[in-house]
Amino acid sequence: MKRSAAPLAAYLLHRYDWSESSLIVELFTREQGRVVAAAKGAKRPYSQLRPVLLPFQRLQVTLGKVPEGGEVQALRGAEWAGGGAPLLAGDALFRGFYCNELLLKLLARHDPHPRLFDAYGSALPALAGAEVTAQAALRAFELALLRDIGLLPDLGVATLTQGPVQPGARYTLRAETGVVAAGETADAALNGQQLLDLRTALDSDGTLPLQAACARAGSALRTLLRGLLHYHLGTPQLRTRQVLQGAQQLRATTPHR
Repeated sequence: MKRSAAPLAAYLLHRYDWSESSLIVELFTREQGRVVAAAKGAKRPYSQLRPVLLPFQRLQVTLGKVPEGGEVQALRGAEWAGGGAPLLAGDALFRGFYCNELLLKLLARHDPHPRLFDAYGSALPALAGAEVTAQAALRAFELALLRDIGLLPDLGVATLTQGPVQPGARYTLRAETGVVAAGETADAALNGQQLLDLRTALDSDGTLPLQAACARAGSALRTLLRGLLHYHLGTPQLRTRQVLQGAQQLRATTPHR
């Protein structure tokens, strides 16, 4: 892979210490997908990289070539590109890290997903909004992620029968069998019209129609998508969700002064 001739659009997903003065950064780029890079000297007080390498801010980065036999590129430069999310705090911060954790665990390196990159950027500002708005943005991002990596079944087709989804019927989503008719004892289900609305919104331009369709689907969609994600992640609990639940419990038990 040749050195990038032009800066890449990117978001910082994760960073960790490499040496006393340098960092290893995981980046989600529009053009090259998820990449890992060495930011030499980024921890020094006067480094130009130090104030730029922040999560949830859209960046322009320049990378060196991939070394033979390795994956870690050199981060040649990075600058703020405008946009991104406001400084996230509280629950909104955990929501942002939850999205980052999904990308880190489910995306292969050097596999571009430009539509997903745009969906991620559109979701970030909504994470700091009202609870209904934030939850709809998370569901829209989860759907976009599952679709782009090929793990979302066709929401307009009953997978086992290959018949069209009926607007008045009830359905559930299962990792092994896709869209299936929901029995009376199903933990969560959506009606066919909700599934069709979600499929239409996934194919539309922009993320606002998808976020609106997710808001109408409500908590049942959250339960169904959580089941799909946990199955493909191979774990029933993500680290960020555990931290969020712990923080919420701490707030609930801390006396107000």
